[in-house]
Order: sequence, then C-alpha cells, then structure tokens
Amino acid sequence: MIRRARPFGSGGLLVYLLALTAVIITLGPVVYGALGGFRSNEQLARDPSGLPDPWVFSNYTAVLTNEAFWRYALNSSIIAVITTVVAVMFGVMAAYPLARYQFSGREPLFMVFVLGLLFPAAVAIIPLFILVTRDLHLANSWWGVALPQAAFALPITVVILRPFLMAIPKELEEAALIDGASRIGIFWRLVLPLSVPALVTVGVLAFVASWNAYLLPLLLLQDDMRTLPLGVADYSSEHSSDTAGVLAFTTLAMIPALILFLAMQKRIVSGLQGAVKG
Repeated sequence: MIRRARPFGSGGLLVYLLALTAVIITLGPVVYGALGGFRSNEQLARDPSGLPDPWVFSNYTAVLTNEAFWRYALNSSIIAVITTVVAVMFGVMAAYPLARYQFSGREPLFMVFVLGLLFPAAVAIIPLFILVTRDLHLANSWWGVALPQAAFALPITVVILRPFLMAIPKELEEAALIDGASRIGIFWRLVLPLSVPALVTVGVLAFVASWNAYLLPLLLLQDDMRTLPLGVADYSSEHSSDTAGVLAFTTLAMIPALILFLAMQKRIVSGLQGAVKG
C-alpha cells in the first residue's frame, strides 16, 4: 500500500513547536522591550519578566518630546532614503544589461557582484574612512555615510534583480522595438514598471540595512549628525540608570523600519519569488 505524502502545511506537532520557538526567539526581545518601556524602573527591578502594573506612559512621552530623538530620526531617514535611491537606481542599471544583453565577460562580471556578498563592510572600514574624510571631504555629512552604504547594498541588489529581469519575456521588447521604442525607452517605459515588485524588495532591504547601520556612522558622524542607532547608544550611556527609558527609546527607534517592512512584506515576497523563478 502506497502512503500519500502529507503536505508541509499539515505537519505534525514538531513542526509547529519549531515554528513557535522561532517566533518566540525572534519577537521575544522586541515584545519585552516594548512592554518594558511601559514599566517603571522599580517594577523592572522587582519583577523583570512581569507585565506593566500599572502602565507607565511617561517613558515614551519623554522620548517623543526629546529634541535629540527627532534629530537622530531625521538623520537616519535622510541617509536611509539616499542610500535606497542610489542603490536601487544604480543596481537596476547594472542588472539590466547583465540580464538582457549578451556580451563577452557577462558572467564573470556578474560573479564580481556575487563575490561582493562575501565582502564584509568591517574589512573596508578604515580605507573607507580615509577615502571619505581625506579625499572626498564628506565627513560628518549624510552623503558621506549614504554613498558607501549604497555601494555595499549593490551586490544583493544586482543578485536579486538580475533573475527577475531575465524572466521578462523577450517578445515584449521585440514588440516595443517594432513600435519604434529605443533601448532607453524600453528600459524606462517597459522594464521598470514590470520590475516594481523586485525594486520594492531591494529598496526595503537597503532602507532597513541603512537604518540599522552602526559602525560606519559611528566613525563618520558627530554631534548633531548622528543617527538613531548611535542615539540609542548615547542615550543608554547618559541614562544608564533609567532602564525603562532606554527600553522606550530603543523601541521607538525600531518602529519606522518595522512598519516599513510589515507594510511591504507582500511585495517583498512577490519580488523574491520572481527572482527565484527567473
């Protein structure tokens, strides 16, 4: 008698336990930090794992009325937007010829971007610091942080976009050429609109990576130009005895990237699926 294989969705208890464990490990610290911001320091000292009783809102209001928090948030937002725009713009322009054109050295050139995934930013941090500060004179500026971050986002951008662009039917390009469209016109009017799911995917990944970046902003930014991750570190040092306030500050610093990721999760999955199919 041949037994039919059960689909993954109807897995046994072990599968659900593993999934629940993964969810707890992932969301546990986030939930603890968010709830900890609604507690007083006395509550945290008395019962670190308990729920707020009573709920304390002053920690969050103190952060939201802190001018430094909004200054950090503005810097992080501008740097993340610049990084995302530059990475997506140059990434799609690099991925398009690698996906649609046949030329000598195409695959070795693509392998350069693949190998870029294996190159950690920490290795190049000192040369980058010298290049940005001494040669480009962009120290303590938004562009000085955004441009290197966009450069390190290019490999994953090209790797995701290339198979997606390869999956676009060639008949569409041929029909556009017959109608008199130029190569540039095909790129702007045909390829880019069809690539929106993939562009959103790489854009969100670049934005979140820039928002959470710490090492490069730490070396290049000072005083009023510092970003939220640096602001969290500064706030933790200045208010080391105010654990509840630090948890509130950290939670609010995570919210923008978290909201963006949750709002775009369907488009991200769609873009990754298209890249895999391609």
